[in-house]
Amino acid sequence: MTRRAVLTRKTHETQIEVSLDLDGVGRYDVETPIGFLTHMVEQLARHSMIDLVVRATGDVHIDGHHTTEDLAITLGRAVAEALGEKVGIRRYGSATLPMDEACVTCALDLSGRTFFVSTLDLPKASVGAFDTELADVFFEGFARGAQCNLHLYKVAGENLHHCIEVSFKALALSLRHAVELDPRAASVLPSTKGTLTG
Repeated sequence: MTRRAVLTRKTHETQIEVSLDLDGVGRYDVETPIGFLTHMVEQLARHSMIDLVVRATGDVHIDGHHTTEDLAITLGRAVAEALGEKVGIRRYGSATLPMDEACVTCALDLSGRTFFVSTLDLPKASVGAFDTELADVFFEGFARGAQCNLHLYKVAGENLHHCIEVSFKALALSLRHAVELDPRAASVLPSTKGTLTG
């Protein structure tokens, strides 16, 4: 079974191309106009073990919001497309990860229903050209695209780079667990409802 997807999203504000393989080894080739966003998406690929190619351009002369959001939505949709009917997946994933003084917990359910909760509570600032408020913009967009429940809780942390980066890494590890095929339930849809499409 091939669990791959290639998606393009083109608007008046952005052009996004995403290619991924859920059963990869964490290879990545990511190009965005925002250096810190590129770095975060690379972390997402590496720690989720999802092979990922991204080409993103956008109206960053205005700010990074449209590019960040549209990339997240497209990436989430690509994950959903690659999962297909979701038969045999673990469905749930969670991780609590430290990065120096920062620590974040992520919980993920590939339920087919979109819900996003965050207590990252990052002060308005910038990490490079990346506004800190764009972290939640990315995570909410990903949840919307992937049609999943995504919860992120900051346990500790002051350094904004660390807080955001460990959030991406916690999402990555949660995603790795959730999309993984369960050898004990290879032909089973992990739902008593009989569907994971909402």
